[in-house]
Amino acid sequence: MSTPSTTPGTSSAAAAPAVGHALMPDGAPGGRFGALGPVGLVLAGGISVQFGAALAVSLMPRAGALGVVTLRLAVAAVVMLLVCRPRLRGHSRADWGMVVVFGIAMAGMNGLFYQAVDRIPLGPAVTLEVLGPLALSVFASRRAMNLVWAALALAGVFLLGGGGFDGLDPAGAAFALAAGAMWAAYIVFSARTGRRFPQADGLALAMAVGALLFLPLGIVESGSKLIDPVTLTLGAGVALLSSVLPYTLELLALRRLPAPTFAILMSLEPAIAAAAGFLILDQALTATQSAAIALVIAASMGAVRTQVGRRRAKALPE
Repeated sequence: MSTPSTTPGTSSAAAAPAVGHALMPDGAPGGRFGALGPVGLVLAGGISVQFGAALAVSLMPRAGALGVVTLRLAVAAVVMLLVCRPRLRGHSRADWGMVVVFGIAMAGMNGLFYQAVDRIPLGPAVTLEVLGPLALSVFASRRAMNLVWAALALAGVFLLGGGGFDGLDPAGAAFALAAGAMWAAYIVFSARTGRRFPQADGLALAMAVGALLFLPLGIVESGSKLIDPVTLTLGAGVALLSSVLPYTLELLALRRLPAPTFAILMSLEPAIAAAAGFLILDQALTATQSAAIALVIAASMGAVRTQVGRRRAKALPE
């Protein structure tokens, strides 16, 4: 994950189909070579997220999918609350309602994604999940060109499913698609929460809500396994790799990196996920599955560039 991971604080609901997890303010690129630093930070964040997901898959036999999600959200929430120290007073009922909805979207996105990777390889799971943000970008843009990108993405999904998801577990594919839908909701509500709370306060509070929501599910599935020292340590590693570290890296990068560039870079996450699945979980992809992932990545990048072109056209003086 997606974070599984996200995209806390996305600058607009029409944000490109990026697999992002941090605030997305527009920034100056700082010159051709000045952007190399933030680009490296974004890629490092993406690698951290997907290798954290691979670690989570390896932890599932010990704690179960729901248990792993519980550990990830709980540890990440504690770290974020300690770092951000969000102010609890002075917020309206509507503000708190937005935090709760954001937390529900976050919990749903993570829970569904981990159910997916418990059944299908990591690369295909992320590829199917990214269709949620892609669809959000296509519908928000309302440009004819985006129909081409949507068709390209659907072609990739058709290839990925072998013409009918015969090559993938149907339940796993369904969980990944549902996670994508929750991801789209996550992007919308993260943007709205970001406008109501300063810095990353809304994210920290929403993560605490998600952790509280998942705690009973994790206890029912895993019970005392959650406090096993080895399981707890590995769960903390998942939280740091999949949430805390990427948030930090991406926030640093976005101070100097334009949001559209960020979105294009994050569209590479299905490929990073496939690499992590191969290196850590020995999940080799067929040539057809690799081609399918490439098509979805191309569709994501194309949708981003179309959205950027539309904004630039509106900005031109008549």
